[in-house]
Parts: sequence; C-alpha cells; structure tokens
Amino acid sequence: MSNEIKVSCLQYTSLQNEHETLIKIEDLIKKAVKENSDIIALPECSTFICPNKENTLKNASFESDSLTLNTLKKLANLYKVNILVGSLQTKISKTNKHDYSLVNRSFFINSKGVVTIKYDKIHLFDVNLSKKEKFFESDTYTPGDKAVLGELNFGGKKIKLGLTICYDLRFPILYRDLAKEGAEIIFVPSAFSETTGEAHWHSLLKARAIENSCFIIAPAQTGKHFKGRNSFGHSLIVSPWGEVLADAKKNEGLITSKINIDEVYVCRKKIPSLKNEKKYKLNF
Repeated sequence: MSNEIKVSCLQYTSLQNEHETLIKIEDLIKKAVKENSDIIALPECSTFICPNKENTLKNASFESDSLTLNTLKKLANLYKVNILVGSLQTKISKTNKHDYSLVNRSFFINSKGVVTIKYDKIHLFDVNLSKKEKFFESDTYTPGDKAVLGELNFGGKKIKLGLTICYDLRFPILYRDLAKEGAEIIFVPSAFSETTGEAHWHSLLKARAIENSCFIIAPAQTGKHFKGRNSFGHSLIVSPWGEVLADAKKNEGLITSKINIDEVYVCRKKIPSLKNEKKYKLNF
C-alpha cells in the first residue's frame, strides 16, 4: 500500500461566536473533501477566541456537551475523513459540573467519527511582549502534564502522530521525545500573534521538522479577532527535510499537500540524529 497521504490545513479567523465560526469551518471542510484530503487539520481555539477569561468560560463547554466536537465527529463520519481539531476550550470536572477547570485540548477524530487521541496543551503562553501586548494563558487554563502519541490506521499501516499546540513549539525536547517514540507526523495547531509569528514562526516549524526528521502540520489562525488580538496566519506543511510544502500566507482558506511517510525514514537514514544522541554531563 502507498504511504502517501493528502493533508489539508484550514486557515481562518475564529470569531467570538462558536456557531458563526462553525459555518466557516464546515464550508472549508467541504472544500478539503473535494480535494480528496485524508486528514483535515484545524487551528488552535478552533471555534472561538474571546478577549477575556469571563467570556472564554462563558463559551467553553464540557467535552460531552461540545457543539463543535459533536459537529466535527458527524462530519468526519459523513465524509470518511480524519479531522484534527486544533483545540477547544474544554471544561474538566474537579468534583462536579459546577466545580471545574479549563484546559486547551486538542482532539484527533478518525474517519469513523471517533475521537482516538486527546492532548492538553502543556506550555501555556505567558509572555510580556510590550506594554500593549501581553498574554497570560495560565490565568485561564490549567496546563496539561502528558506528552501524547497516537496512531492512525491508514492504508493497512499504522502512522504515528504526535500532538502539540502553539507555544509548545518553543520547547524542542517535547518534539524530540515524540520523535524518539516514533512520531512520523507532529501537529502544531496555533494562533500565533502577529509579533511572534513574523519573527519566529517559519524558523521554529522548520527547525522542529529538521531536528526530528518528521512532517510538521501547522494549521493557524489568521486576521483580527478583536481589538488588540491579531493572528499571524501562514499555516504550513513542512517536510522532514525542512522544505515548506505549502504556505497559506495571510488569507482565509486552505492549503493541501501530499506527504509520503517514507520520506521520514529516508531522512532519518541520511542523518540518524535520533540514534546518534549521546548522554552527557554538565561541567558546572
């Protein structure tokens, strides 16, 4: 069987209203299906981005009650396509439904409409870029504490998938650990700010692909969500050799590229850095 997979990244501007954003997503999914995509990947905060904690909590839901998740499960089953839900602001119970915390959770839905992989964002975006541009995700979310590797049964073979989210990108050890455990594709759904995106986005994604000889699939938010919150765009699909196979630039829409898992092993044979890694002591 062929190891070739067609992957699409959806790029759009999440609104503050889940229903309105879902309309955009459904339209883009239909377009990706027409391109015969096998995997459709959505960005971080897939259906809404709000200006404060109060509104985020108001719009968030428990996994079982999620309009977005239930809708996307039905679409995955309807179109027989795999969907990476970049992330949903998900409530998790502490003692009961009135006592909960919030996580930034990614879901992988298989072509039967079943959630097979979940990942809670580990590294929360707490930064002070300037007087006007500050982000403190830990004020709203509880961080995850587990790296997640899953499998996709495709064409009679099992493809190993690593899930990460946005700011995780700046922590290369997470990606190294996923690659050492066999990850062939690593997803990086994101909502990078204009400031950090312009400076670092392409370089970081290419570095993670090259370091670990794996495909990087990075669907991204783009455009203005509300006053003071713009996303960078430039959804990327990057090869294990660091080649940008597709770049969505700044517009809403989608990018699609064929990827061949065999390339992972060609690159790992040429430069076996995962095997050549050595333990060392610190002289300080």
